[in-house]
Amino acid sequence: MGVDKLAGLMATISVDQLTKVFKVPVREAGLGESVRALFRREHRDVVAVGGISFSLQAGEIVGFLGPNGAGKTTTLKMLSGLLFPDGGSIDVLGYLPQRREAAFLDRIALVMGNRNSLQWDLPAAESFELNKAIYQIPTADYERRRDQFIEMLEVGDLVTKPIRNLSLGERMKMETIAALLHGPDVLFLDEPTIGLDITMQKRIRQFVAAYSADHGASVMLTSHYMADVVALCERVIVIHQGQLLYDGFLQGLSDRFSTQKTITVTSVGTLGDMSGYGHVVERESGKAVIRVDRAGVAATAARILADHPIDDLSIEDPPIEDVIEQAFAIEAPERAAKPPT
Repeated sequence: MGVDKLAGLMATISVDQLTKVFKVPVREAGLGESVRALFRREHRDVVAVGGISFSLQAGEIVGFLGPNGAGKTTTLKMLSGLLFPDGGSIDVLGYLPQRREAAFLDRIALVMGNRNSLQWDLPAAESFELNKAIYQIPTADYERRRDQFIEMLEVGDLVTKPIRNLSLGERMKMETIAALLHGPDVLFLDEPTIGLDITMQKRIRQFVAAYSADHGASVMLTSHYMADVVALCERVIVIHQGQLLYDGFLQGLSDRFSTQKTITVTSVGTLGDMSGYGHVVERESGKAVIRVDRAGVAATAARILADHPIDDLSIEDPPIEDVIEQAFAIEAPERAAKPPT
C-alpha cells in the first residue's frame, strides 16, 4: 500500500514516476509515401506521461488539471487499469491496476463524460439491474443506493425511459448513478460535466461531494470547467506535456504562478482615466476592474483612493482559469529552452 510522503498516512492512490510512451506512425503526404509505408513503416515516440508522482488520501477530492494533450486521461486510464504503464509504479487500494483483478474493479469507478456506458435502447432502471448482477451487489445495498441516488439527482421520473430519449444532462446523471451503485472507494471522473448546462453541472457537483463525504471515497476529477474544481477541490494537481507542474492547495496556485492581482473600484460618480494604474480589463461609468502587479498592489490601491472619490475597493486574485493559463504560458518556454532527454 502506498504511503503519503507529506502526511505519513495510508494512501488510497500512490503513483511514483509514472510513465507512458506511445509509438505513433509517421508518414509524409503523397502516394509514394503511402506505398513506402506499406513496406517500411516509421514511428516516433510520443511521451504522454513523463514520470509523475503523487498520492491521494481517503476522502480527498483532487482536481487533475491540464490543457488538452497534457496526459490527464492517459493517467486515469492507467490508474483504472485500462492502459499499461511503461515505467514507474502505481498502487490503488493495495492493487496493481493493470492486473484488473475482480476485487480491484469492485472498488473503483471510471466515469468519462464523453463516453456512454449504458445500454442505448434500454431504460436506465434495467441498466442498473445489469450492474447489480455484474458486481454481485447485495439486493438490500443495491436498492438503498439506487433509491438514494435517484432522489439526490431527482431523476425518479426518468429511470423508465430509454437512454436514447434522455437529454445529455439526464444521461450524465444516469451514468453517474450506474457507476456508483457498487459503492466504489475510488472514483475517477474525466470531464463529468462536459456539455452540461449550469444547473446540471451544479447538481452533479453536489452529488459527487455528497458521495465522497458519505463513503469516504477518493476522487480524481478532470474538468475544463473551473467552477467544478473550485466547488469540489481544495487540492489540485496540474500537469503539462506529461510533466507535473504543480501539486498543492488551489489557492496556492495563484501564489505561485500569478504575478498580478485584480483591483475592482466603484464610485457613484464617473471615474476618470484609470489606465495609469494598470491594465484595465473592464470599464463602466462608475466601475473599473484593473489588473496590477502583485508587488505593487497596496501602493496602487492607495493612489486610486487618493486620486478618486471611491465608494468601494476590493483586491482579489485573478480567476483560477487565468492563473492556470498563465502557468502553462510560463512553463512552455522554459521546457522548450531545455535540451531533449
